[in-house]
Amino acid sequence: MDVLDDLLAGTRARGGVFNLTILDPPWGLDIVDEAPLALATLVRGSAWILRGGQPPVRMEEGDVAVLSGTEPYVVADQPDTVPNLRIHPGGICEPLPGAPIDYSARLGVRTYGGRPDGEAMVVSGTYELEGDVSRRLLSALPPTLVVPAANVAGHVMDVVVGEIQRDEPGQQSVLDRWLDLALITTLRAWFARPESHAPGWYQAQSDPVVGLALRLLHEDPAHPWSVVELADRTGVSRASLARRFSGLVGEAPMAYLTGWRITLAADMLRETTDTVESIARKVGYANAFALSVAFKRVRGTSPTAHRRASTAA
Repeated sequence: MDVLDDLLAGTRARGGVFNLTILDPPWGLDIVDEAPLALATLVRGSAWILRGGQPPVRMEEGDVAVLSGTEPYVVADQPDTVPNLRIHPGGICEPLPGAPIDYSARLGVRTYGGRPDGEAMVVSGTYELEGDVSRRLLSALPPTLVVPAANVAGHVMDVVVGEIQRDEPGQQSVLDRWLDLALITTLRAWFARPESHAPGWYQAQSDPVVGLALRLLHEDPAHPWSVVELADRTGVSRASLARRFSGLVGEAPMAYLTGWRITLAADMLRETTDTVESIARKVGYANAFALSVAFKRVRGTSPTAHRRASTAA
């Protein structure tokens, strides 16, 4: 398992919200759904994404956008178009003043717009993410990114229009899995682009030494790793591993491992009723005390306090 595998395994769609919107110019969508992660693609037409004072980002037919963070944004046919639809949490579509009355019409399951053959067709799916593993992935992404159609697996995107308009048993699970696959292919394509400024842990995976070290740490984070053992397993000296790892990833091997163990423990504390002692052993600490010391050093709070705050939230 590599780093991206681990992060994506903790970022899976569960009850994702999907919308198919069919529009004619001038059109604009004011997205205020507060979703921490969203994916959108243009089946027909072109568009601009405007968000929080950032320069407008152009989307062409077939391009895929990933939007991270809960800040609102606008998707429109032109940067100066006034939105005529607003998308609320849960995918609820609200016509805004000046919109044609039929923009409130539902054209089918999960589908809104003026007419079925409108010039623009926008498909979106959103994640309701929780947990530290998910936040670790989000922190590596810009607020808005667009991957050209030529770089995204076309057959993955081709299936969505037919699936999003179906209402069959298990359809939510089908759409959730599509969203996961679409996100994976899009992020993989994005990180491969020079302008992505991919995080160190992603770039380091192509290094024969550091990439192997990262895979070893992620495959078995509970193992009592040391720099000496990692160096032996990767076939280099301890000094060489430490230098290459820090240079590519941005932190020392053991510091990276500590951060990953604490991330895993934080999610277990939130998602399970396992004791702190049990969680400590699962992520590589000898006992609850050792985990508590490391957790407080990294997070500034104890595992018990973290669990209490997560439960309250």
